Amino acid sequence: MTFSIVPPHLAVKAMRDNGYKNAAHALAELMDNAIQAGASRVELLCGEVEVLVDERRRSRVRQIAVLDNGSGMDADVLRLALQFGNGTHLTTDTQHGIGRFGMGLPASSISQCRKVDVWSWQEGPESALNSYLSLDEIANHSMSDVPEPEPKAIPELWRKAASKIGRCGTLVVWSELDRLLWRTAKAIIDNSEFVVGRMYRNFLESERVEIRLLGFNIDRPEVRSIEKYALPNDPGYLMPKTSCPEPFHDKPMFEKWGGEDFSVEHKINFDGREHSVKIRYSVAKEEARQGVNPGQKKHGKHAAKNVGVSVVRAERELELDTTWTTSSDPRERWWGVEIEFPPALDELFGVTNNKQHAHNFSEVAKFDIDDLLKGGKTITELKEDMEEDEDPRAPLLEIAHQIKKTLNVLRALLRAQTASENRAGRRRHQDVGNSVEAKATEITRKRKEDGYSGESDRDESMSSDERRGILEQSLIDEGIPEAVARGLAASTVSNGLKYVFAGADLETPAFFSVKQRGGSIVLTLNTNHPAYPSLVEVLESPANESGGDDLEERLQKSLDGLKLLLFAWARYEDEQPDGTRRIQAQEARVDWGRLARQFLMTDS
Repeated sequence: MTFSIVPPHLAVKAMRDNGYKNAAHALAELMDNAIQAGASRVELLCGEVEVLVDERRRSRVRQIAVLDNGSGMDADVLRLALQFGNGTHLTTDTQHGIGRFGMGLPASSISQCRKVDVWSWQEGPESALNSYLSLDEIANHSMSDVPEPEPKAIPELWRKAASKIGRCGTLVVWSELDRLLWRTAKAIIDNSEFVVGRMYRNFLESERVEIRLLGFNIDRPEVRSIEKYALPNDPGYLMPKTSCPEPFHDKPMFEKWGGEDFSVEHKINFDGREHSVKIRYSVAKEEARQGVNPGQKKHGKHAAKNVGVSVVRAERELELDTTWTTSSDPRERWWGVEIEFPPALDELFGVTNNKQHAHNFSEVAKFDIDDLLKGGKTITELKEDMEEDEDPRAPLLEIAHQIKKTLNVLRALLRAQTASENRAGRRRHQDVGNSVEAKATEITRKRKEDGYSGESDRDESMSSDERRGILEQSLIDEGIPEAVARGLAASTVSNGLKYVFAGADLETPAFFSVKQRGGSIVLTLNTNHPAYPSLVEVLESPANESGGDDLEERLQKSLDGLKLLLFAWARYEDEQPDGTRRIQAQEARVDWGRLARQFLMTDS
């Protein structure tokens, strides 16, 4: 009598909980196999039947198939494909494509169904061989080995559903669907289209692969409930023709960050060889974020489903890793980061056997690198420390540091864009005559009558066109979007306003800057200063951009920010090195307070 370490029927039962997120990700494993086998056409076929549910006729999926025109398999390879942990791409010298772990076909299949049948052929469909796995037969101990493949015709049902049966190919059929989350062909296809379009975007965009998605009636195969072809879904939004809604369905919604040659390449020595890792960045174009609540428009909602760092292995996306994102900030949808590495670095990145996650890469996202670098350490020294501790994630540290630094830049840019767009939107709906800019202009006029003059007053004699041009260019130079700068300059000059209030990412530790341009005073808040989100942004952001805070919470955050700002000034006075400088700081505070009183004591 023999005793297995793990009885086969119990092992297979445990493998059903192998971490596939849903049917779309499980089906992707079958598509991986097809593309690895050189398929140019892959078809997802969902067979439905009509059933009576609550006295109503409804469609329910009964079988799902994936058909391809790849190279097909002979009897030996077909049996290997149905074995757990076996396959033809397990060794280092064969790790060049999307396959590797030898778990894909059986593991993905049993995560959704109790029986999987495979037909494969290499000399026409009439030469097809068939084998299968059945969980019921494994459970009752009548199946301990993969059945010897036998010649067997492809069922007529799938011949009718297919657009074309190639001379070579494979058909995988799932039946006894006991773990399927989605019950209709439409639900399966709609959810799969988004995921599959993103995973295989590079293959779809280059037209190396075509993916057809079909829902049909099993009893009447000619009756189709849904039929479509998957479009690329690019989370970096740089591809021209994708599933993104209009007006960005046929043009990129984002632009490359870092110039035309926007790919950053890292060389990594691993396992005695040098490998290349590429990182690409993108950010939303101004036109994508213009108007009221762009995040609520169709293209904004599409982008909200594509938030995260896209982890790409051998041109196929593993996942969108949200560890790098700030979940409470809706602006995260407006940037894109893609990191691409070869299969030879699977161990380094920590790729799971279901090819849905790179856990080592995700772990370095949690490192507080800035904190680790305190005390004068360089990133190289920190990496060397990790290598001495034999931390396998050490080679990823520089990559993580570079991604985090760039994301900080992109987020600062988006904060500035948001501030500009929000103010521009409010200005369009505001009575300019009652604006704070108009009130400040009137107070300044009275001060000039009382004999006070400022540097900006000299340029008020310029023509309106000159003033508008100078002011517009100054705002653009500050980082204000061109369209917003143009409108802001035109409104300021045509309405005779003295003051311009804007927000931009300033390369200074100051909370705001003051410049005299074209006869106006431009006050630009530094959106990259910690005081900005605490004091300004929390109040002026629309409700759907504020992370869900209610009014009381937002007011409290703003009050706290004001207190901290004043505490910072108090400490500034306290730290002055001698009595003279401290007195000068105190006098500046008094003079500014006196002027502030005049500006604030208005009818408002």
